[in-house]
Amino acid sequence: MTHQTTNGTAMKPPPEAAFLERCPEAALLVTGDGEVLLANGKADGIVNLLEKGAAEEILLLVEKASDTGGILADQVVFETPIGQTSFELIVVPHGGEGTCLVLARDVTMERNLRPALMESRQRYKDLVEVSSDFAWEVGPQGEFVFVSPRGALGYTAEDLVGKRPEEFVIDAGAYRPLPFVSPQSVEDAELWMRRANGSLACVVVSCRPLYTEEEKWLGCRGVCRDITQEREREAALMRARHREQLLHYVVSAIRDEVEPRNMLTAAAAATRRALGAAGCRIYRMTAPGDFAVAAEYGDIVGLESLEEFFRETEDPSAISGRSSGPWQVLCAASHYRNTVNGGVCIWKATGLGDWTEDERFLIGDVAGQLGIAIEQIINHERIVSLSRTDSLTGLLNRRAFYDEEMPRRIRRLKRSGQMAALFYVDLDNFKEVNDNHGHHRGDEALLELRDLLIEHSRPGDLIARLGGDEFVMWLDGISPEVAKDRAEKLTAAGRRLHRFSEGDERMLGMSVGVAIYDPRQNESLDDLLSRADGAMYSVKRRSKGGFAMAEQSETTPPGGVGE
Repeated sequence: MTHQTTNGTAMKPPPEAAFLERCPEAALLVTGDGEVLLANGKADGIVNLLEKGAAEEILLLVEKASDTGGILADQVVFETPIGQTSFELIVVPHGGEGTCLVLARDVTMERNLRPALMESRQRYKDLVEVSSDFAWEVGPQGEFVFVSPRGALGYTAEDLVGKRPEEFVIDAGAYRPLPFVSPQSVEDAELWMRRANGSLACVVVSCRPLYTEEEKWLGCRGVCRDITQEREREAALMRARHREQLLHYVVSAIRDEVEPRNMLTAAAAATRRALGAAGCRIYRMTAPGDFAVAAEYGDIVGLESLEEFFRETEDPSAISGRSSGPWQVLCAASHYRNTVNGGVCIWKATGLGDWTEDERFLIGDVAGQLGIAIEQIINHERIVSLSRTDSLTGLLNRRAFYDEEMPRRIRRLKRSGQMAALFYVDLDNFKEVNDNHGHHRGDEALLELRDLLIEHSRPGDLIARLGGDEFVMWLDGISPEVAKDRAEKLTAAGRRLHRFSEGDERMLGMSVGVAIYDPRQNESLDDLLSRADGAMYSVKRRSKGGFAMAEQSETTPPGGVGE
């Protein structure tokens, strides 16, 4: 973190800078008029919003905190190029003159997750508790002698009278004593009985035994209450809570992954563990109707391709079970704003039973969260691509070429010992094209040069626009002789550029400087670029419209010059 005075000169960071850097979330010092005095790296997005005047809520909180001298907390939502972003803000007055410390935590994921969790919980809150009581009496022979007139469990009173309770109780021998024939009082004993339609009912039984004066048992009287729906509701709520816990585990695995490209790998591992599956695979839509594996985790032996399911469905909520080799697979489409953008599949060995309703619910919830994560990854990749490419030509820009690609290529060549060639290309008389025919014509000429370079390169070679009409091309694993031949063909094809300056005295062309890189010479990137640039300018000084091979180091075979 750096700190500057108003005239732009660097000065020693104040003590607050170290505090901000240690903050796990975005942190910045803001004045009452919106000026950012200090900010850590996580606060770049908020600083950008303040600079654009799109964070009025923060300024209002800063003003209020300054006026009251108290700490304020609030949640705000900002509109950003990638959608709505939510922050939890804490504003603390700091020093004087209206300056406040602003701490911000991104809660977008939690905000998106909450409606899904609430909807899942609401399914089970609507269950209604119904109590069904009936009275009964068992005589000394252990048979029902009385049952409430309306009957019980789907039976009429006549169906039950004269029958033994054991005929209706599931596993009656397991109860010691069975409440219907108990020699002592029983309160709220829970047991399972069979309804008239064959289904099971959970009932709570309370009874009082009947005795003669001589303590001879005459039977029992009691009441039963049907609590089946209560137990089913409790079980459903427990399953819902369990699903919420598992979904939270999966979402946390996604949220805690710092590198966006690793989010789906973490999600696949967490989903497989949460559902106890043999494996998990996540797909991303790469083009309309095309899906590719983005991450997978677990046992995949014998697993066939599964993307056909996602090609066939346009339903964002689609969930389907199917067989694939030795596996029983459950697939769910992921979506964002009601549009399918991928999917998730889990599998288990065939023969382990069908997928439960809870598992289907959970995989659907996971797919919903993956849809959000995939969209965030797409936005991240779009931003990274824009930061690496030239907006006009779509080629690498100067930063991506110099700082990222070239150092990596040179390290690889040092390991392999192969040579490479750097072509430094500059247009001749390009200014006259812009002046005489307009910048639109000049842009067309730059795109034509881009096409020429692509045509005279191979897949895997690097091409970049350094700025203006300066381009570079890097060819791995190429000898000086082949590089010279490539330069001859490129400059010959460069005659296609003449049409952009038709009628002008000074025709549009290109000058090319070629420097051969030999890893044995341990030459720096700057020196290599300087040699290529020097060779290019030697062509311009001579006559323009040709190429020159840069002078080599002592142990490198000499090059040549061509027109």
